[in-house]
Amino acid sequence: MESQSTQSAETPVRTAHLPLVTEPRNPGTELDLDWVRAVQANTSAIERRAATLPGRRSVKKDYQAAWLLKAITMIDLTTLSGDDTVGRVRRLCAKARQPVSGALLDAMDMPAITTGAVCVYHDMIETAVDALKGTGIPVAAVSTGFPAGLSPFHLRVAEIEESVKAGAEEIDIVISRRHVLSGDWQALYDEMKAFRAACGDAHVKAILATGELGSLRNVARASLVCMMAGADFIKTSTGKESVNATLPVTLVMIRAIRDYYDRTGYRVGYKPAGGISKAKDAVTYLSLIKDELGDRWLQPDLFRFGASSLLGDIERQLEHHVTGAYSAGYRHSMG
Repeated sequence: MESQSTQSAETPVRTAHLPLVTEPRNPGTELDLDWVRAVQANTSAIERRAATLPGRRSVKKDYQAAWLLKAITMIDLTTLSGDDTVGRVRRLCAKARQPVSGALLDAMDMPAITTGAVCVYHDMIETAVDALKGTGIPVAAVSTGFPAGLSPFHLRVAEIEESVKAGAEEIDIVISRRHVLSGDWQALYDEMKAFRAACGDAHVKAILATGELGSLRNVARASLVCMMAGADFIKTSTGKESVNATLPVTLVMIRAIRDYYDRTGYRVGYKPAGGISKAKDAVTYLSLIKDELGDRWLQPDLFRFGASSLLGDIERQLEHHVTGAYSAGYRHSMG
């Protein structure tokens, strides 16, 4: 990660830049229904493996701080509320530019870092783009009738195009769950391909809404079809479902990513979203990615957390690491 720091007479001004993306984009493949239908998921085995994960990795002291700083660089800092304002989005962008206080970074002898992206509704794209100008932090926009994905198809496509025109570099789309539940893989593939085409140069994250897909087998097959149609990322949830990111779902999705990479040579990113709010959970997810996909996926162009509240807990853990005391949560607010 490149970084530079300049000092004024009063306050350090820190700038940071995310690593350049060097991976070729996933161009997709033809829909291979034999491959899709061959995909199975042993639910009991997956759940047993997932249940062991939180206790399998224990990192302490400097090692834990390093993992948590890494996690910050892969957070999509998000505000998706009906009462979002220009001021709130600008404050969020300021937090994305400097997610950890300079004093803490100095104490750990660390350079400046930023979050992975800022994610907003369409109406706030221009505000976020302006606030992040010159930082290299991309703006992501939720689209396609988020979160239900039930608006008319042509409007969903038009929404993507308008968001790209407004400056979004990443588009988080939601798939039609009915295609998965009815096993209409051709319809899901065609829909995803149309969304990918509408994104142009903007990267597309396919939100599966896994809590509404009925089974882990459906999650695995939907993951594969979206990758075949050209998704740059596959993402668990909108954050609005009753069940969002879980370890069993994560295990299924990242193994689908590994299978796709083994067969095609293209790396697809992964984004767990919703329900990840504790620093210890972030370490569990990162260790699982390292085990199943390898170190290359531990970069912002291939892994993101969709979890703004996670940042606050990570900050508290880092402050405890440096000072030996936990700070009050209100000291790390983003709104």
